[in-house]
Parts: sequence; structure tokens; C-alpha cells
Amino acid sequence: MGLVIYNLLLPIAFLFFLPELILKYRNRGGWKNTYAERFGRFSADRQRELSAYQGAIWIHAVSVGETVVALGMIRRYLELYPDRNFVISTTTTTGQELARSKCPERTTVIFCPIDFPWMVRRVFKLLRPSLLVIFETELWPNLLDQAKRFGVPAVLVNGRMSDHSAKGYRRLSWFFRGLLKKFRLLAVQTPADAERFRSIAPQAPVEVFGNLKFDQAVPEGIADPGLAAYFGSGNFVVLLAASTHPGEEELITRQFIDLSGEFPDLRLVIVPRHAERGEDISAMLTRYQVKFCRRSQAAAAAEPVKVLLADTTGEMFKFIKAADIVIMGKSLAGHDEGHNLIEPALLDKPIVTGAVLRNFRFILQVLHDADAVVTVSEDAALAAALRRLVSDPQLRQELGQRAGNAIRQHRGATDRTIKALESIGTTRR
Repeated sequence: MGLVIYNLLLPIAFLFFLPELILKYRNRGGWKNTYAERFGRFSADRQRELSAYQGAIWIHAVSVGETVVALGMIRRYLELYPDRNFVISTTTTTGQELARSKCPERTTVIFCPIDFPWMVRRVFKLLRPSLLVIFETELWPNLLDQAKRFGVPAVLVNGRMSDHSAKGYRRLSWFFRGLLKKFRLLAVQTPADAERFRSIAPQAPVEVFGNLKFDQAVPEGIADPGLAAYFGSGNFVVLLAASTHPGEEELITRQFIDLSGEFPDLRLVIVPRHAERGEDISAMLTRYQVKFCRRSQAAAAAEPVKVLLADTTGEMFKFIKAADIVIMGKSLAGHDEGHNLIEPALLDKPIVTGAVLRNFRFILQVLHDADAVVTVSEDAALAAALRRLVSDPQLRQELGQRAGNAIRQHRGATDRTIKALESIGTTRR
């Protein structure tokens, strides 16, 4: 009954969200050539190409963050089982571009279809996958229903659920209980995540496997982002505002302006979570009369600037490597969900973040226990935290090294997950 109600309401919801979908398609960069696949439409050439991947493991990752982790798991999977084939799907154009540019051998990339039953069914008929592996929190009812109809085991990997999400799921537990039971395995990150899943579906097959992001490897040969082309020559202290959300750019810009008088060699790089917000952030920087340059519009500044607005995609590791201090976004200016702290930690960078990260509490706790992160409980405390780090190079180095060491001690989730997937998949192949 729940699925019937969902499918009756889905067309209405789709029409409601269609304008946002069009805006994202128009404004966001990335790969768009095969976007018709979102509607279950595959060209004859693509159908022939994908026919070679029938029986592959279908891995679904939403956007860039999940795609990075999924690609890492596929590479490790191929090291252990070199005869496996994979199809990786994304929903965003930026995730699609990353997957296409970085996918290993024996792997192809598609857009995941919108969750209408006939669109999803078309992809299952085309791929006939041996496993459906879904990353983190992508609970699409028709995707799971069609997997069951085609006899394809579905596994949620690196699963997580915040307290806020759990409250919403519990309100609709009559619907989500049956949905979660369709998974052969729910491999979640922490015991707290397992408890939240079980509070919704007590009989669901939930197990704690750890966080695959701890196993994330630093990409080889990270390119220099060429900051000298914007800042000029000099020994600068580079402050990176990473994956920022509305309100955070203005807060950090104000602190940067105040600190610049005290530390003239300080420079700021802003990397918004969504590059299409570049125009809004540009307007804000103009209001504050800050000399800046937009990376999306110029490969170099006409004359040296103090702020670089990196409104591009797929370059985060470049900017983290070049940074001296990393502020992780979605944690300040009223935001408290947070973003992945592991990437800067892997590069031994000192990290500043809000004190509450509802979506990354375990990672924050790991770093906090190792005295490897600077947290600010209120926006007013950001200036003092930054001043302390900017003025003390030794503290920056020690904090970054402790962060890297703390993360590396929690490796192993990828191999545990692959072992479980093989155990489930061998019964299907």
C-alpha cells in the first residue's frame, strides 16, 4: 500500500521539484551529454556499450562526495577480485563528470534514473545487475522495489542517519519499515546509526561496518591549483573556506578582513559547496570592497588579489593541499550538519569547524578525542580561533599531523564491506 501511495504522489512531487531540477541542470557544471539517462533513455550506442556490463555490480552514489568514496571502493574491489565489472550511477552532473574522469578499468558510468517505476525498470532490464549497492542514504522506493522484482540483492553501504532524519523517518515508519526490510544488508557507519535504523525497522538486517571515508586515499599527483596566478609571489598563509553554504562566506569574509590588517600575508580561498552560487558570493565580496577574482571566469588575475572565489567543481583536493588552514563549511552561520572532515585530515591540515556536526558526529569525535580539530561553539569565536592558528605555524603543523594520524587509525571498513558484498553476490552470480 505504501508503494501505491508513493507512486500516486510522485508525479505531483516531480512537477513541484522540476523547476529546481532545471535550474541545477542549467547552472551547475559537469557532464550533461547523457542526461537523458535520468529519464531512462539510452541511445543505441549506449545500449550496446552497457550490454557488455550485464551482470555487473551496480553502485549508486549521488554526488561528488559519495562518488569519491565509491570509486575508492571499486579500485580496492578490483585489487581483490580483478574479474568483477561495475556500473556506477550518479544523480548530479558534477558527480557524473568526476566518475567518468576517474573511473577505473572494468567500470562504466550512467545517470541514475528518476524514481518512476518504468524508468527504473528499463535500467534493470538493460543491466541485469548481480548486486545493487547504494551509498549512504539513498532510499528510493521504486529502485528497491524493482531490485526485488528482478531478484537483485540490495545493500546499503556506508549508511548513516542523523537524529533529525531519524525523527522524520519514524513519523513515517509505516512506510520506511517495509522499505528498509527490502535490503539484504544495511552496512552502517556507527553504533548510533545502527540504533537509529533499528528504531524505524527493528527487523531490518543492520550491521556496523565503520566509515568507508576513513579508507579514502589521497589522490596521486594532486595538481598545484596555481594560486600565485591570483595572489602573486610571496609566502602567504592561505585560509581555505571549503564547501561553504549561504551565510558562511560572509561570516568568513568579515573575519578575514579584520585579520588582514594584523596579518598582511593572509589570503582567502572560498570554495562554495554549489558552484552555481558564484554570482551571489561575488556580489557579497563586492559589497565588502574586497579585491577578488573568480576562478570560473579567469585563470589568472589582472593584478594580485587577496581573495579567490573558486566557483568550480572537482578541485577540492588541490585547494586543500595548497591551504595552511581549512574551515569546513555547513557548520557555521546557523548551519550544523557539517561536511566531511576526513579529506583535510588526510592531507595533515589543521581544521576549523563548528562544534556541532549532526551528519558527521563520529568523525568529529574521533578528531576531538585526538586533540586534532579546532571547534567554535558560536560564530563570534571564529576570529580568535583563526588568529591563534594564523599566528602559530608550529601549532598548525602539530594539529594537522594529529588529524591525519587519528583518521588513519580507523581504516578497514572498505575490506569488511567488500567481503560482505562478495558473500551476498556469490549467491546471485
